[in-house]
Amino acid sequence: MIKTVSRDHLIAILQALLVISLWASSWVLIKFGLRDIGPLTFAGLRYFLAFLVLVPFALSSANRRDLRGLGRRHLLLLAALGLLIYMLSPGTQYVALTYLPAVTTMLLFTFSTVTVALLSGVLLREPPTRLQWCGIACALSGGYLYFHPVRIPVREFMGMLVALVSMLSYSIAAILGRDIARSRDVSPLLMTLVSMGVGSIVLLVSGLAIEGMPSIGLTNWLTILWLSVVNTSFTFVLWNRTLRTLTAVESSIIANAMVVEIAVLAWLFLGEHLTILDGAGLGLVIVGTLIVQLRGR
Repeated sequence: MIKTVSRDHLIAILQALLVISLWASSWVLIKFGLRDIGPLTFAGLRYFLAFLVLVPFALSSANRRDLRGLGRRHLLLLAALGLLIYMLSPGTQYVALTYLPAVTTMLLFTFSTVTVALLSGVLLREPPTRLQWCGIACALSGGYLYFHPVRIPVREFMGMLVALVSMLSYSIAAILGRDIARSRDVSPLLMTLVSMGVGSIVLLVSGLAIEGMPSIGLTNWLTILWLSVVNTSFTFVLWNRTLRTLTAVESSIIANAMVVEIAVLAWLFLGEHLTILDGAGLGLVIVGTLIVQLRGR
């Protein structure tokens, strides 16, 4: 029997779709920025500036009280979340984008669905329903169709390995983020602020130490500011809010729908062309995303 989707659940789905649309535009902007800025420094600047944007909103008496009330366990969990989702995952993602097309890099993230499903079933006791497993299988089949027949140039192999590290980091972060959010002990704003502060500072310091101080022009500064304020500060607070309603698997499968949006944007702005087989694979990813929302058993 198929369950009716509640109003709150539908709102959370629509909010998540808005977030991934903004994130899809990020991939094109990142590809442009990587022409002049090192990947680690670029990612570090984006998330550190986003962290600074959020700081004033955390200065209210209520937020300061909640921040002081965070126990050691919550602080450690938020720090771990920050290192995963704001340092390791984006850092390796930006490096992968220097080797791979935007669509290929993002499509590798479809395989995070299986990882999230297995981990959420064991750690969060949120095993996917039978219908959701069908949606996951459909999405993964689309990913396979996109890469079939497998032809990986030697120069792209390193990029794929780095992208897989980013995917695994995201998968673990999805589980940890869902576990923190569903406890409702930490507000979405503080959850984002603390984790982003820890992860972005470590990433930026690492980038400057490895890549040195870059020379950034006005266009790239405007790109970084847009990515920081709109595509990071706003979207991650909203995304963390949706995690209170959506399961880890639902969040992951919705995020995978970003592949199609990226494909269109990459075709329009980056000249990345897709074959009919590639398009069919992307179509299966979208179908799987829609199926999983039915939540039937």
